[in-house]
Amino acid sequence: MAEMESVKRRMQQDWDWRAREDALFYVAFGKRAQTREEFLGSAGDVLHTLREELRRFPPGRDFRRMSALEIGCGPGRLMLPLSEIFGTVQGVDVSGEMIALARENLRDVPRAEVRQNSGADLAGLADESVDFCYSFAVFQHIPDKDVVWSYLREACRVLKPGGILKCQCNGLPQPGDAAEREQQVAGWSLRAGVPRNAHRSLREKNPDTWSGVSFRAEELASFMAENNLQLLAMDRFDTQYLWVTARKRPPHWKVPAQHAQASIVRVTGTFTGDAVVAQTGRYASATVWVAGLTEDADLNNLRVLIDGRSTAPCFIGKQVWNNPTQVNVYLPPGTRAGILPVELELAGKVISNRATVRILPASPLVPRLAGVTDAVNLLSSHSIESRAVKVKIEEAPFESEQEFLAAISADVDGRPIRDMEVLCLDPLPRLYQLDLFLPQEIPAGLHRLTLRLGARQFDPLDIEIRE
Repeated sequence: MAEMESVKRRMQQDWDWRAREDALFYVAFGKRAQTREEFLGSAGDVLHTLREELRRFPPGRDFRRMSALEIGCGPGRLMLPLSEIFGTVQGVDVSGEMIALARENLRDVPRAEVRQNSGADLAGLADESVDFCYSFAVFQHIPDKDVVWSYLREACRVLKPGGILKCQCNGLPQPGDAAEREQQVAGWSLRAGVPRNAHRSLREKNPDTWSGVSFRAEELASFMAENNLQLLAMDRFDTQYLWVTARKRPPHWKVPAQHAQASIVRVTGTFTGDAVVAQTGRYASATVWVAGLTEDADLNNLRVLIDGRSTAPCFIGKQVWNNPTQVNVYLPPGTRAGILPVELELAGKVISNRATVRILPASPLVPRLAGVTDAVNLLSSHSIESRAVKVKIEEAPFESEQEFLAAISADVDGRPIRDMEVLCLDPLPRLYQLDLFLPQEIPAGLHRLTLRLGARQFDPLDIEIRE
């Protein structure tokens, strides 16, 4: 208890300081000194993600009679647009400075209410009073898992039966995860072509109120099962932005009855809709279209059998009468090419017919530049203000950050750059982030940046260093 109180005090102090120093940057770290319009506009992708989950509510629901709650609302960036959908929107934040900014941004929205909280609970909110509870870029900064678990238990308490929880956590792998996962036959980590040692060095440092703690998907899945939360989706495994969607069910909710039956209508590629699926890489995901799937199915009790190998799905779509339900699944590593059988298993029992999926052989990885910006001002492409360059490279053919760092080299006008850091942003497309720290000897002005990854040299890039 004393340790948690210390963590909460530290969170409040640090986020009050960040709010005073540059609140908009620390909430939406696109660049320093953002305008209000830039700040509010930066929420587009997150808002789309949240709005997609509203489809899970029954047809005809009047959202003006429903309530939403944000955990870690900051200055109200997400609450403001969501107030146009819901009848009431509420927000809590550990920082009094952030709450003051939120009140100013929401001053013309009578249906919005914000309050400072302890940093670990939702005191003051009644049981079963919220329809939609969400959180983004908050749990990833919390340095103690017990605090996050406390928030999630509180979210379960305040949600109405049938209410939806949508939250994002840091899912970067922890030390030892690779060895544990190699022993698993099925689970959340079964993804095609995942570098086994990615991020390991990053998790060795002590978490603080910026880097926070990370969670395995298995941990979050177990929590949902233990707290009557029907787990409906998990996305972006093994990244900093692991999204979770769950629905609150009645107390003592049980796994479906053993007589449940379903029919696989067809199997397609998740991203293309074609009747073929890539063996590895970004598109190594299948969609199983299922008729008659019980509404009680979730990611904890449903398994997809591909070529006899069992793996958990990552998404179960909204069930619409007389239409097949969408069930997405990443291919287990090592899935062979060819025409393979597909079945569904619920609570340990096969419940479907046997369908087939065609798996195409893996294509060679071809590294490509996916973006170059200033390392601090992410909106400043090729104009470098902080003397640090952020480069993103996709399809890098390496199993770990250490291998990537050993193979990469960079120079500016022929001057080698020695100070570099690397992070695997997403192991599925082998997307790596490289931070280059430019020496002071390189003067301001126009320069040419050259990057080499193993035997591959990318086309030189023109950058402007600004003082």
